[in-house]
Amino acid sequence: MADSVDNKITKKPKDNPAASGYKWYVIHTYSGHEQKVKNNLQKRLSSFNMEDKIKEILIPTQEKIEFHGGEKKQVAERVYPGYVLVLMKLNDETWTVVRKTPGVTGFVGRGSKPSPLSPGEIQNIKKMAKQKAPVYKTKFSVGEAIKIIDGAFTDFVGTVDQINEEQGKMTVLISIFGRETPVEIEFNQASKI
Repeated sequence: MADSVDNKITKKPKDNPAASGYKWYVIHTYSGHEQKVKNNLQKRLSSFNMEDKIKEILIPTQEKIEFHGGEKKQVAERVYPGYVLVLMKLNDETWTVVRKTPGVTGFVGRGSKPSPLSPGEIQNIKKMAKQKAPVYKTKFSVGEAIKIIDGAFTDFVGTVDQINEEQGKMTVLISIFGRETPVEIEFNQASKI
């Protein structure tokens, strides 16, 4: 009779960065300079021959739909403006290379000691960034007065009652025959007063 150990299938460990000593750290940058910091850091990794110590540089973004001049435009919006995520083995050498990169203002953590993200935190960030359906970005808020600029209710003035960012629509209360009536319009059919 065969031993039960022989019947077990041995699994090769997956490429697990955490098991290799790599952890995700958050670096603080000047807001709007995230891509520049990423590019500068990649150049420094190459020049200092540290590609094996810093595996990945991530700027979490999410697809959004904005309205400019009545037109829909899909854009990649930074989820955390002013922050860049770095998967690295932290030691004095890697800390110095990252910290001395132009545009980096510091690591996120207590004092001068960077705090790594938990596996759950990085998983949530990556999941959010991979969302397929773009989210509409609105400049309107509930209770705000707006003017309808397109559609059957053009030139009506109303108040935003509800906002549905997933569909890019809002419910506006307008006065028709002296009664407040809710109408649903798209974001690009209205303008602020």
